[in-house]
Amino acid sequence: MSRPAPQGYVRLDVPQGDVVVHHKLVESVKATLEHGTLFRWAEAHPDRRQMQGRLPVYAAPLPLDGPRVVVRHAHHGGLLAPLLRDLFLPPTRAPVELVTALVLARAGVPTPPIAAYAVYRAGAVLRRVDVMTIELPGEDLGAMLSSATSPNDRQRLVGPVATLLGALTQAGAWHPDLNVKNILLVPDDAGELQPAVLDIDRMRFVPPGDPNVREANYARLARSLEKWRTQTGTGFTDDELRDLHDRLVRDEAVQAAHRALAMEAYMP
Repeated sequence: MSRPAPQGYVRLDVPQGDVVVHHKLVESVKATLEHGTLFRWAEAHPDRRQMQGRLPVYAAPLPLDGPRVVVRHAHHGGLLAPLLRDLFLPPTRAPVELVTALVLARAGVPTPPIAAYAVYRAGAVLRRVDVMTIELPGEDLGAMLSSATSPNDRQRLVGPVATLLGALTQAGAWHPDLNVKNILLVPDDAGELQPAVLDIDRMRFVPPGDPNVREANYARLARSLEKWRTQTGTGFTDDELRDLHDRLVRDEAVQAAHRALAMEAYMP
């Protein structure tokens, strides 16, 4: 028996398998499934754009004047990759990823909204998975660092990254694979960069505000930044990394002070 879809989403009865889609995009996603799977639709779209990564990921506009979306076909990583490839045990990570995205959004952590996911039967037990997210018009942190040719350019990136790390801390969200490709920087109408976190399917949660999650996320990202600097010759300097960490601690102290002031209203 299928579990209910989260609020705002509906489950489609389709022969391909189990499809959960945002209620505003039902007809658009149904049209993509005429190609068999979400990924096959994106892969064959005449206006598709292939995105860089370990495996092919495609961005394309949804039918019926829908938004541009990014579609990926899930694969195992690490030691399991050669053995299991794209095969998962049900219910797979897709339902958890949708719930994680909703929890992050409610906690004030920006991440691309999930438009739909599809879990396809691959024999009696195993499943294959496609996930479709709304495309946000930005560049990842690695790409932005590659084009940051001056200290002022790099300093412009420190603030948004600190904002995202602080939001993850306040949400109690630990990202075990936080790296320069998993932070998206999106310019707003005023030209300011707004951060969003990607690849959230393995994210874990601890009590909100736990400083251990701040240090874990910072340390994981710092390793990625240092590796990026070694490989490309671009990125934050050691001083800029220290500034990033200092901002995290200062912002956390300010947030704690605001919470303490707010609590005074409840004190006798």
